[in-house]
Amino acid sequence: MNTLPLTTTSIPWQRLTTAYGRGTDIPRLIETGQYEELANLIEHQSTLWQTTPWVLLLLLQELAKQKPEQVSLNEIQLYLAVASAIPVDDMDSQNAVETMNELLDEKYLWPENEENDELWWEEEEPRGYEQESFFSYFSFSYLLLKGAIPVFTAIMEENDKLAPAIQELLLMLQSEGDRAVE
Repeated sequence: MNTLPLTTTSIPWQRLTTAYGRGTDIPRLIETGQYEELANLIEHQSTLWQTTPWVLLLLLQELAKQKPEQVSLNEIQLYLAVASAIPVDDMDSQNAVETMNELLDEKYLWPENEENDELWWEEEEPRGYEQESFFSYFSFSYLLLKGAIPVFTAIMEENDKLAPAIQELLLMLQSEGDRAVE
């Protein structure tokens, strides 16, 4: 995936969109663990947004450092919401940009000035939502979640309260071919 180590301050949140506008509030929501609100911004009506893979990247980095008993159901439900929007059997990365960092190229970012956002949304394909970039939000989100399977499994084995939700998440991340093998 070739993602550079990023922090909440190195991502241009104000130039990335969510289901309800710009991603400006995301660093605060991540910092304060407001997973339900984050989930509403990064997944809405089975759509993933420009901010989705970046939120996942940061949250999953932190999740790997947490003790299983520290993980909340709201956080796992955020991952479930994203996974439920991903058409797993269609996740062939040939339709995605090469690296996740490309999604921060100027051609995909929204202007710094939010004044004309309504006009941008009225475009047939708003900036950052062309076919290749739009598919990339799903593809990289899927790859990030798949990469975290060992972390999810370890949490599931140590936290009985989260086990059913994590088991559901792990099933969502399997393709039909994977399920047929089991």
